[in-house]
Parts: sequence; C-alpha cells; structure tokens
Amino acid sequence: MKTVRMSCSHALIKFLTVQKILINGKKEQLFPGAFGIYGHGNVACIGQAMEEFQNDLPGYRGHHEQNMALTGIAYARAKRRQQIFVATSSVGPGSTNMVTAAAVALSNRLPILLLPGDTFSSRFPDPVLQQVEHFNSPSETQNDSFKAVSKYFDRITRPEQILTSLPQAINVMLDPAECGPAVISMSQDVQGEAYDYPEVFFEENIHEIRRIHPDPNQIQKAAEKLKNSSQPIIIAGGGVLYSEAEKVISDFAKKHNIPVTATVMGIGCMSKYDPYYISAIGCLGEGSSNNLSKATDLALAVGTKLSDFTTGSWTNFHNEDFELVSINTSRHDTTKHRATPVVSDAKIGLMELSSVLGDWKAPDQWYRRSLQEKDKWDEYVTKQSGKTNKELPSYAQAVGAIYRNSDPSDIVVTAAGGLVGEVVQIWKPKELNTFETEWGFSCMGYEISGALGIKMAKPYQDVVVFVGDGSYLLQNSDIYSSVLYDKKLIIIVCDNGGHMVINRLQLAKGGKEYLCNLKAARAKNIQFVDFESHAKSMGANSETVKSTSELEAAFKRAKLSNKTYVI
Repeated sequence: MKTVRMSCSHALIKFLTVQKILINGKKEQLFPGAFGIYGHGNVACIGQAMEEFQNDLPGYRGHHEQNMALTGIAYARAKRRQQIFVATSSVGPGSTNMVTAAAVALSNRLPILLLPGDTFSSRFPDPVLQQVEHFNSPSETQNDSFKAVSKYFDRITRPEQILTSLPQAINVMLDPAECGPAVISMSQDVQGEAYDYPEVFFEENIHEIRRIHPDPNQIQKAAEKLKNSSQPIIIAGGGVLYSEAEKVISDFAKKHNIPVTATVMGIGCMSKYDPYYISAIGCLGEGSSNNLSKATDLALAVGTKLSDFTTGSWTNFHNEDFELVSINTSRHDTTKHRATPVVSDAKIGLMELSSVLGDWKAPDQWYRRSLQEKDKWDEYVTKQSGKTNKELPSYAQAVGAIYRNSDPSDIVVTAAGGLVGEVVQIWKPKELNTFETEWGFSCMGYEISGALGIKMAKPYQDVVVFVGDGSYLLQNSDIYSSVLYDKKLIIIVCDNGGHMVINRLQLAKGGKEYLCNLKAARAKNIQFVDFESHAKSMGANSETVKSTSELEAAFKRAKLSNKTYVI
C-alpha cells in the first residue's frame, strides 16, 4: 500500500477536504468551511494545516468559541444537515466555551465537527497552561466535559487513530437517527507527529444521506390506528424539513383530509397559504392548533421528539381515546409516550403510510372545524399584532410591524425569551423554509450568531433577527462578523430592560421581582444601554425607534442597506 508522510494535523484537514456530498445531484464539499480561534493547543499545528488547505476548506475568524460553533450549527440546519461546519479552539477556556454550543447541536440533532485542542498525550510538560488537573484520574481533561453533549467523542493520542476515528465521526453526523455533534479532541503533541498515512485515505469520498425505510408491519399498524380515528391531526417536526418532505406532507394531508400542526422546529415545512396547515402547537403554539389538540383522538407525529413545549407537558391532549403514532428515524423518539412506532425517514414513511391508507379520509366535519379554529385565531393574532399608537408597543406589535413589511423570502430567526412565542404566533411563513428559530435548547445568544450561519447558507435571502436586550448583551460580537464577511443581517433589538419573560414567570409563580428586571438588579447606577452606538461601533448601520410606525419605516431603510442594520 502506498503511503504519504505528513503530520497528524495535515492529514486530518486534508481528509476533510476530500469528503464530498451529493445535494440535488450536484457534488458539493461536505465541509464547506471552518471557524477558528487560535491559541495554545491548536495554532501551531491545526492552524498551520488550515492555512495551507484554506482553498479547499475556507477559514472564518471567530470572536467567541460558543458563537462560532452556533453559527456553524445554524448553517447545518439551513442546509438541512447536508453540509457540516468545522470549529476549532485552543485548549482550556477555548474548548469549554464550545460545550454549550455542542449542547445546542445535540438537543436539536444537528451536526458540527468540533476540534478542541487538548493537553499533551505524553504528559511530560504537565500541567500545561490552561490545563485542569484531576489528581485521581490523570487521563481526564476539561475536554471530557464534551462527552455529555456529543454524539461522538474521541481523544487522539496517536497520529494513526484518525484513520478510524474520522470516518466514524462523519458516519454519525450523517446518520439521520444519530445525527449530532462530533468532537475530536486533539492532543497537542500528537497534532505535530508525522505518520505514513495510506494514500487511499485521501481519495475523494462522495457521501449520500441514507433514507431509513419502515418495517411493513409498523406501517400496517399505524394505518389501522389512523383508520379508526375520526379527529386526527398531524404534528410536523424538524425531521420533516431534514427529510425534505415538505411536498409529501402537504400531499398526505390533502389526500387524507388531516389538518397539520407544527412544532417550533417544524414551522416552515408548509406555507400559510396551504389549506391544510393550521398553526403551531404547544406552549408557544396558537389557540387554533391547541384547541384541536384537546379534541383530537389521534396525533400523527412526524419527525419530532415531542418535547414538553410541544405537548404542554402532556396537558394538551384531553380526549380519553387519544392515541399517538410516531414516525421518526430515531427508535428512541418513536417509542415515547406509548406511541405506535414507525422507525422511518419522514418522507418515505408518509409515502408508504399513504399507500396503505389508500382512499381513506378523515371526516370532513373535523377538517371544517380546523379551518374555523384557524380563521378565528388568525383574526385574533392580526388584531393583537396590528398597528398601535401606544407609547410602549408590545412584542406582538413589534413583530407584526416587521412581518407586514417583509418579503415572502425573508427568513426569521430568534431563540430565547418571550420573543419566540410572539414570532411563532405572528410570522406565518409566506414561503417554505423561512422560519429558522432554535427552540430545542432555547439558547440565549443563538439569535445573532445563528442568523449569521443561516445567511452564510442562504446568501440571497434577507435574514431578520428578533433579539431581546438580555440576549443581545450576552452575545453580540457576530454583528462585527457579519460586517467583516459581508453577510448582511437585519437585527431588531427589543429593549425591555432586563430578562423580562423570566421576570414575568418569577411573578406568576408567586415570587417578587429580583434581578431579572434591570430595575430590581440591586444596582445603584442603573442606566440603559445605547444599543445604536454599540452596533455602529462594530460597523453596522443602526437607528433607534420608539413606535411601530417608526419601526416600519426603519425596516424599509434596513432592506435597502448594503450591510447589517440594527434597529
């Protein structure tokens, strides 16, 4: 076998550059780019390799390790898990900063390849700078904290280990059932060690994401359950998007006369104009879908992990005869809550279930009720989010002002706090795949960083970010990144003086205002932040508005701007 001698770091990066994937029949890079913040443990070797291979694996400068990983995760989501970003950090605080991002990826079943630097496998220089020590477990380092929040973890202590570890990491990240973050922890000394790698390791490898086909017996049982129902609904989750089953779920609903609801992660799989799409379901959902869920006798859950916010912690289903059928690539998800399981890709599962159902349709009376619920709730939301002369507009009125003036192709992004609920209610997608809110981990700080990743994935669409002052203050440096890399965002900062959605929860549960509200922060010199000046200092265009009419006018100016615009 022919070999080529190179360092472990060079072999790792070269291997990543020859991984390709077919997307709509076109060959693309599986790894389209890499974020890096360099320091002890990754600059001398991984950094050098990335510089030498930058034409095939373009590098992007990060400003915080968590942020850059969140951007990579959002990119993968917008690309429907068909392309994967890389993020590398130094040993120590650089690596632990990425742990939260890994948790976001794990919770949302999204791929990212993390390459944190690690200590020396020889242990000869221990303790090195930025090393934590476990005196009763010397092989442990801070990077072991990734084990709780990754789908694949390996520590490379010999250069030849990447020959087996990297293909396994890729297989996990491309597996629809196991998809999540992969962490390759790179020992500092091993990164620079040379090895005679087989040349075949660097041959082009073209990947395709496999579609899991269901067991016919499971399909038959699911069909029998549906045929025995008279008031069924569909709950569409993020798996519908990852399966690219948008048309199939619409056709399925129409053929079998079943109204469709969506989880927060599933919104965007059908447009507001689809006659069978009702609205979002659950704690953040709309009255229309939640009224249907209380009466339904069967929910067909497709590509959703059925989290507490989707089910209302199982308070949302009141019918004593309620049954659950779950189509999911993950066996674990299909068997939750005594569901009738169908382990399958969403697209294939719906197609095969429809074939077995034949001409069966749910009663038309039930469908007509769903339309009545939808019209009633839509009228209420339109009224609550309409124009106002109030001195202090509500979140709903702020979101409504932007939505009324948005283009059908505009993509909305938000993540944590009260804004998510308002965006879910109001931003009914005018086009497919224009709703990219993160709610699996509800990570404060995702908003701007995630929006940057989505803009990188979809550069020809405007990306509109809704963020509260709390999340803005937590993570905002990617405003500068968006200017630096010419990835225009439109960012709406709703300044309500603190972590006010949690302040509301604090009061609702019988507590007193404490720390959440800025006015209750036990501080002597309370002053509000000049967000406009702050954004301008990072190169963005920015202005401050105080009414919904001013907001609408500002948004029109933002649409015309040639760079990131913060309102």
